[in-house]
Amino acid sequence: MNPILSSGPLGMPWATIDPFLFCVHHVDGYPQGNGRYGPATPLSGRNIGQDFANVDGWNMYHGQQIPGFPGHPHRGFETVTIVRRGLIDHADSLGAAARFGAGDVQWLTAGRGIVHSEMFPLLQTDADNPLELFQIWLNLPARSKMVEPHFTMLWSEDVPRQVVADAAGARTDVLCVAGQLAELKPLAPPPDSWAAADDSDVAIWVITMEPGAEWTLPPTRGAQTRRALYYFDGDGATIGGQSIAARSANDLRTDAPLLLKNGARPAQFLVLQGRPIGERVVQAGPFVMNSEQEIRQAHADYQQTGFGGWPWPDMAPVHGGDPTRFARHVGGRVERREG
Repeated sequence: MNPILSSGPLGMPWATIDPFLFCVHHVDGYPQGNGRYGPATPLSGRNIGQDFANVDGWNMYHGQQIPGFPGHPHRGFETVTIVRRGLIDHADSLGAAARFGAGDVQWLTAGRGIVHSEMFPLLQTDADNPLELFQIWLNLPARSKMVEPHFTMLWSEDVPRQVVADAAGARTDVLCVAGQLAELKPLAPPPDSWAAADDSDVAIWVITMEPGAEWTLPPTRGAQTRRALYYFDGDGATIGGQSIAARSANDLRTDAPLLLKNGARPAQFLVLQGRPIGERVVQAGPFVMNSEQEIRQAHADYQQTGFGGWPWPDMAPVHGGDPTRFARHVGGRVERREG
């Protein structure tokens, strides 16, 4: 049997399967900073406020002077942000704040409503400031759409990974953000996440393979689980003996082990899997609910309450020039991570 149920090219954003809603891979070759956390290069010719054209290999996105996404609301789902290079400054309507990067993961349950900003400060003024991240939206079931918002940091030093060598010595590195992999147990997701349900079978794995490496993707725990394999970097890989195109999204069989074999150059993959929630999805921009009435209510609530207000001096706060990674949680608890 063909191990690939369907396949297509990677778009913008990447196509996802239930329980996931959205996945985007941002890669920006930001230049040197100007000392004010923005790029030390003219912004003329860019559509400031809506800059997604990738001029010179980077974007300002919705930022005005600093790249990123100033304060914006969410309701009814979760964001999982995996930063592979660079730094993100987070601030939200709960009063939580963070600077994270270098493999850190932020997992944010929007629940009944949150406003947050995600800014990309360019701290280095004597060198380029490359940024690479995944942002993944994971749906919440109807019973959890209106839970309390929850801010979680998974620090890179704590996120488990499996590094194995095949018979020829070629290595495969699997970063395990969610979902148990053999004996490797991930960090706990937020308490109201679909990933926290015992039978959700949610997994988020980032796979890096050396040239010629072989690694077996295990079967899922449940027959209903779906799995997508995103082949975003490399050339010449096969899965279960079937060739897969570079820069492709592949919906895979999940009932048997599948041998993933890499080609002649390094390769990278993202796996998103989970048991479908199987409920109606109604989305209007940053709100994802189960009915049009709930969407109208989300807009009304945001207009009336601002989902708790905005405790920051502007909509695009940056946390200074110290590169130390940190998180300040609701209630005042502070974590700091060097390097």
